[in-house]
Amino acid sequence: MRISNMRISNMRISKTRYHLQNVSDGREFEDKGWTLSDPSGKTPSLIRAIYENKAFTPRQDMDGIYRYADWMPIKRVLRKSCAPVTYKSKGLSRFLGLDNLYITFSGWNPRIGARFRTCSFKETEAYSVLARLDAAEKRILVVQSAGNTARAFAQVCSDNRIPVVICVPADSLHDLWFTKKLDKCVKLVTVPHGCDYYDAISIGDKLAEDSGFILEGGAKNIARRDGMGTTILSFAEKTGVIPDAYFQAVGSGTGAVAAWENASRLASDGRFGENRMKVFVAQNSPFTLIYDSWKAGSRELLTLDPSVGRRQAEIILAKVLSNRKPPYSIAGGLFDVLKTSGGDVFLADNNDIMYWMMQFRNLEGYELLPAACVAVTALAKAVEEGKVGKDEMIMLNCTGGGTLAAMSRGYVFKQSDLELDPSTPSAELISKVKALFG
Repeated sequence: MRISNMRISNMRISKTRYHLQNVSDGREFEDKGWTLSDPSGKTPSLIRAIYENKAFTPRQDMDGIYRYADWMPIKRVLRKSCAPVTYKSKGLSRFLGLDNLYITFSGWNPRIGARFRTCSFKETEAYSVLARLDAAEKRILVVQSAGNTARAFAQVCSDNRIPVVICVPADSLHDLWFTKKLDKCVKLVTVPHGCDYYDAISIGDKLAEDSGFILEGGAKNIARRDGMGTTILSFAEKTGVIPDAYFQAVGSGTGAVAAWENASRLASDGRFGENRMKVFVAQNSPFTLIYDSWKAGSRELLTLDPSVGRRQAEIILAKVLSNRKPPYSIAGGLFDVLKTSGGDVFLADNNDIMYWMMQFRNLEGYELLPAACVAVTALAKAVEEGKVGKDEMIMLNCTGGGTLAAMSRGYVFKQSDLELDPSTPSAELISKVKALFG
């Protein structure tokens, strides 16, 4: 009998069996519980989980994202999760002239079985990261976000009574809506108007200097990547193959890295074909740091003046795509994925986003968030430029949507509990945040 997540509250399960591997040199070692990097590593590198179960085996005794628990580094199951939904496109595929376009959607659209209450695929990482966190953990989790990640972690932590400090730019507060008031275990710390995601990151990093806090870790956290990578597991479960081409909008590129890692796991399984997946990502211009670095053939990120980056982040519609420090250069990061896969980077401006928000609604019957429309733009440009074939198996990762439908049920905004300037000294900052928890 399948267990309904509506009846699960921090249910303990047998810990997924895995060990860790340094991507740069292949060294394998054990996870100490919240390992974010190889303690013996000589160069900056991501680490990966090497799962004991090499076969892709969706769990029949679990609902939601935990159907993929065998490839997630988790210790428990949390309430109210949902898995990405993959279906074969009709309207958009016909419009673009593609025979095998599949859309993997992570948002709110009950008609197709998608019930992400925060309307974003960031829930996939929240449910994985928080399930990796031991139920007995006494430290307070720190999460840094440009918007969607904040909403996802706030919702899941509230549902499961997990204390968390979420650091976001004040300019992203309009994204912090929920269908009901959050539990008091969720505290929101903002950086002032005009600051960006990188400023929010600096606040979280200062908190992590204190032993009472534990940093979520971003792209370095294997649970974040393996949660996000469930999108491609959804595609494989639906189609039985690894896609030939993968499209996603990126701020950090972590989701694209996660997709590549799980495509490689599927290839090792042997039943889904070889991993020949081309990874195509896109940014919202004028915030084009990844695009500019890739087109320059540079493994290192090009220099971006902080004031310029903040201004660019203000202009773009898809503000969640404005990361000034993405995991691009690090071993196993986005540069390596693009290079190995033979992929590319595209751009979408605000006009492109508005066009595809309306067009996608007409063609597929529901609306997307701006970032997902950046991915649709990339797909349309790739078709126009002949970078994907008519018969190829294509996965379009639509990372969020259905906001209007979800908000029609009623909503409240989460207000900032504390606003801090990024230049606030660490000791003062830590003291003020601790006071929020009494």
